Amino acid sequence: QVQLVESGGGLVQPGDSLSLSCTASGRTFSNYALAWFRQAPGKEREFVAAITWSGSNTIYADSVKGRFTISRDNAKNTVYLQMNSLKPEDTAVYSCAADDVPFRAYSIGSYYSPHEYGYWGQGTQVTVSS
Repeated sequence: QVQLVESGGGLVQPGDSLSLSCTASGRTFSNYALAWFRQAPGKEREFVAAITWSGSNTIYADSVKGRFTISRDNAKNTVYLQMNSLKPEDTAVYSCAADDVPFRAYSIGSYYSPHEYGYWGQGTQVTVSS
């Protein structure tokens, strides 16, 4: 069965960096878009970043643009999220998601909604605090 597992979360101080990984099993997602979402306590799930199936385009939320970088390694069936200059407001459970439609055409608006993704990991906690 399909499984996505995140890793790399932890406790860091403001300004620090952290790298998250999400490895999928049970299905090869080389032809599917991948994304990261986050959810803080008492808040709605928020889009963070996405990468198209080809890896040619990336999309970021305004709140993380310039600080976070999403990338993928199809050979490892893994998507990464490099987070720099972390802020307390970045504190949340970060979950990776995989598209359920292969070869989705590039269109920025198509990647924002969690309803567009069919597979989800359980999440990894990222806490930014001094």
